[in-house]
Amino acid sequence: MKYYIIAGEASGDMHAANMMKQLKLRDKDAYFRVWGGDRMSEEAQELAKHIRETSFMGVFGVLWNLRTIKRNFRFCEEDILNFKPDVLILIDNSGFNLRIAKFVRNQGFETRIFYYILPQAWAWKRKRVHTIQGLTDRRFAILPFEQDFYNSYGYKVDYVGHPILDSMAQRRPELSASSAFRSQFDLSEKPIIALLPGSRKREILTKLPKMLQVVRHFPDYQFVVAGSETVDERLYDQFTNDTVKVVFGRTYDILNNATAALVTSGTATLETALFKVPQVVCYKPGFVTYHLLKRIISIKYICMVNLILDRMSVQELIEGDLNETRMVNELNTVLQPETRDRMLKDYDELEAKLGGGGASEKVAELMIEDLSRK
Repeated sequence: MKYYIIAGEASGDMHAANMMKQLKLRDKDAYFRVWGGDRMSEEAQELAKHIRETSFMGVFGVLWNLRTIKRNFRFCEEDILNFKPDVLILIDNSGFNLRIAKFVRNQGFETRIFYYILPQAWAWKRKRVHTIQGLTDRRFAILPFEQDFYNSYGYKVDYVGHPILDSMAQRRPELSASSAFRSQFDLSEKPIIALLPGSRKREILTKLPKMLQVVRHFPDYQFVVAGSETVDERLYDQFTNDTVKVVFGRTYDILNNATAALVTSGTATLETALFKVPQVVCYKPGFVTYHLLKRIISIKYICMVNLILDRMSVQELIEGDLNETRMVNELNTVLQPETRDRMLKDYDELEAKLGGGGASEKVAELMIEDLSRK
């Protein structure tokens, strides 16, 4: 079976790679051509595009890169025509993936189209559920409330649980002991505060300088930045000094040894919670983007932890609230024992709601079951 898989960012790359491993166990003739990162390329026979060339963030990030995006669309369409996949698997990245799904549908191919890690239609553009339903053959949800959301429109999705649990279980045996981790990266014995500014260039440039404003207020702690492998390491040079270290490709090791964290919104908030690290969420989309989003987004929270728990468990600092005074105050709060204890109880509840492990195995099993009926 020939699979064409498209992911748009680091978390999608990780989850798609784990799915691919499970598909290989069930389809010995699986052949993969992918748009993804280093992890997907390790599992695939062919890499069509690396996410370094395809990941753009925010309204202005898209506008400034329109030519590149259009070239990517054309390349992808031609690439699919040449590859002639039996299966197209879309991972998140709705702006790109829904257009590609429409193209494949319009060609009249017999290609089965699966969507794994669904677009967040429940947050904005709710009518996209009709488009997603019409352009795909099967949909796989990773958040517990997504199934009810689609069912409310009369559509079926399969809830498989969140793949972040698989990724963490896979990586935990590889985590370094505290002493080894600190020694390897020349870290002191001071408690670690983790800074997770995101994986894309614009995220890093907008959020990391803000996060670093708190450093001088916490002399008894050391700050470690989770560096992204999908951007040029030299981007971080301006942020490296005696009190701030940048460690690349070791986010889980950093969280495993962290006392608290400042985290950009997204999957990283779940990872931080599952490592039982008290956190403050930092989100700064930019003035124009923020006010556009306020008009179209229909959710109470931006943090995935809060969305799943359906209450404010983790403090969210958004746009104007993301300032030095608020960050210092909120970080001090999560370092207090009573706040930490309350947050850790919330994290236990969150983990239970995520459905346990095995999402990668479940989604692969359902895909192969579907394909066997062709």
